[in-house]
Amino acid sequence: MNGETYNINSSAFYRKLAYLALPITIQSLMLALVAAGDALMLGRIGQNEMTAVSLATQIQFVQNMFLSAVVGAGAILGAQYFGKDDRRTLQELFHLMLRFSGLVSMLFFASCELCPDLLMRIFTHDDILVAIGSRYLRIAGWSYLITGISQCYLTMMKVTDHVKASAAVSSSAVISNIVLNAVLIFGLLGAPRMESAGAAAATTMSRVIELGLCLYISMRKDCVRPDLTRIMKGSRVLLGDFSKQCLPLLGGALLWGVGFTSYTAIMGHMGTDAAAANSVSAVVRDLICCACNGIAGAAGIMVGNELGAGNLEAGRAYGIRLKNISWVIGFGSTAVILLLTPIVTSFVILTDTAHSYLTGMMVIMSFYMIGRCVNTVTINGVLDGGGDTVFDMYSLAVSMWGIAIPLALLGAFVFHWPVLAVYSCTCLDEVGKIPWVMIRFRKYKWVRDLTR
Repeated sequence: MNGETYNINSSAFYRKLAYLALPITIQSLMLALVAAGDALMLGRIGQNEMTAVSLATQIQFVQNMFLSAVVGAGAILGAQYFGKDDRRTLQELFHLMLRFSGLVSMLFFASCELCPDLLMRIFTHDDILVAIGSRYLRIAGWSYLITGISQCYLTMMKVTDHVKASAAVSSSAVISNIVLNAVLIFGLLGAPRMESAGAAAATTMSRVIELGLCLYISMRKDCVRPDLTRIMKGSRVLLGDFSKQCLPLLGGALLWGVGFTSYTAIMGHMGTDAAAANSVSAVVRDLICCACNGIAGAAGIMVGNELGAGNLEAGRAYGIRLKNISWVIGFGSTAVILLLTPIVTSFVILTDTAHSYLTGMMVIMSFYMIGRCVNTVTINGVLDGGGDTVFDMYSLAVSMWGIAIPLALLGAFVFHWPVLAVYSCTCLDEVGKIPWVMIRFRKYKWVRDLTR
């Protein structure tokens, strides 16, 4: 078995890659546009509103780390079982995802309703930001209750060759979110001017629309959908296989998610100017990452389909080519961010100090994007597609928690480094682990058929 010499049908490869990656990229872009829309619209209201909501949405970011482990495990096994054409097992996987994600969503909903002030004080000590963010969380918390269910439906659509439907649902929800944002934040069309509370209400309404569309589309005959009479039942063997994928993904997701949230908290405690600039740069980062997210999602499905069907040579060759494509996406993202820097800094309303921070952060982030793109496609796409989910957890423990976070903490609170120096520390993890990722990739432990 030699993936380097396997003869890939390039035309079929790129057709399938485009078929899968474009809808996932659009879906990722649409989701990022929600955060961008919130930031830009609230940025026109004032710096405090924009910063407070950006900090408050970190709660959903952490929730998404739990959900990503659940739906990620379902996607890994689902892609391989779909390649094997085993629809009954796909339905059981759907049930597993719904049970676990429902529990996570309930916990985060309860936290936002019962103790939003406590949650906000994790990220800032500014009383004004805490008050604005808490008001946002009490309303947006209802959307967190719905998110887990809709993500299970969208994931099952992606792995069962309904990726366009999944993208259409997400896009519709995002478009409605942006429209409702404008109406409720600014008080258009006779609606009350709700500002940050309007952003929360728009998010909740759009999630209701998203779930409704998921339920409607799942009624098609060719769609895998849950059986409510069997949703609490399932195979212990499949639960064991699911856990083997989910637990390392959860460990990696928590390390990454809490780590990223720690970055936000560190920058938030360096002052409102630093927090505001970091909020804007995070929105730009998430928008630019959409391309590598799309390629990574497609990579996991393509590699998983081939491995699940028993075509190990093809799966390995696909992984090698997708890894090479990730480098192209990475350098392209660097160029795009540098080109966007003057446009972004001239658009948002910030203090002069925050503007200078934002310019520096954009330049630093442009180089960070090389590592982010390569690692996302290689780890979260190719390696995860073959079930090699443990490596991500190990690499994050070392690069993020062993190097980047300690340096950022020391720089911010002990040595009192400049804001941009601390921000650079938060970008070390992705760039620094590229050699390690390439070594792991070349061991080909991910070339495995996980089906039974």
